[in-house]
Amino acid sequence: MTGALSPAPVVVLGEIGSTNAEARRRAEAGEAGPVWLLGLRQSAGRGRRGRAWETGEGNLAATLLFSTDKPPAEAAQVSFVAALAVADLLAAYVPASLVSLKWPNDPLLAGLKVSGILVESGARPAGGLWIAVGVGVNLARGPVESERPATALPAHMLAPPPKPTEAIEVLAAAFARWNDVWQRLGFPAIADAWTARAHGLGEPCVVRLGAETLEGVAEGLDGDGALRLRLADGHLRRITAGDVFFGGAA
Repeated sequence: MTGALSPAPVVVLGEIGSTNAEARRRAEAGEAGPVWLLGLRQSAGRGRRGRAWETGEGNLAATLLFSTDKPPAEAAQVSFVAALAVADLLAAYVPASLVSLKWPNDPLLAGLKVSGILVESGARPAGGLWIAVGVGVNLARGPVESERPATALPAHMLAPPPKPTEAIEVLAAAFARWNDVWQRLGFPAIADAWTARAHGLGEPCVVRLGAETLEGVAEGLDGDGALRLRLADGHLRRITAGDVFFGGAA
């Protein structure tokens, strides 16, 4: 995907199981993108690690499909680009001071989860990768059931929240801006912008890694986006995948 500032076009879909699944179907059929797929009603949304992602009526469920020649590890940095774009979307409707980002890619509103980002990819027959960047945002309401505290835009607004068709235009423009930064200046510029909005850096946290649980202090991002975790014995541990909890909630 080039660093052009023009947002990718948006295709609005009615009832759909999953916008990421639709992006995969299109990619495997040869579509290269870039294109945003907006689902007005999503019945089978997914989050990280196979978790269900509930998309209530009026919430945003969208996926950006694009192609890249970047190697997989570098292409995965797009999750930080997407998080910055979601932060800009939120800040268009609520005070920016309420918006933060929790590693690896959880946009928060007043410290509560308000959005989910899921990046998937696959090889293209012609070479390179297709990338699907799924974004869910609680524009209208939070989930009925959630394993951790969540919120939605109306809890922090006086005016009615934006409709998905409005929010996707804001998100697409913000993503195009941050993608341009990524392409021109590389990941360090993205990491700096992400760190400026980071939630919990310098604070104690618990990291769950499947069968292993670690405790330490979140120090910041490594050069490739991994979380630097300082353990109690002074050792530094690089976390490339896992769930991070602050404030004793694990």
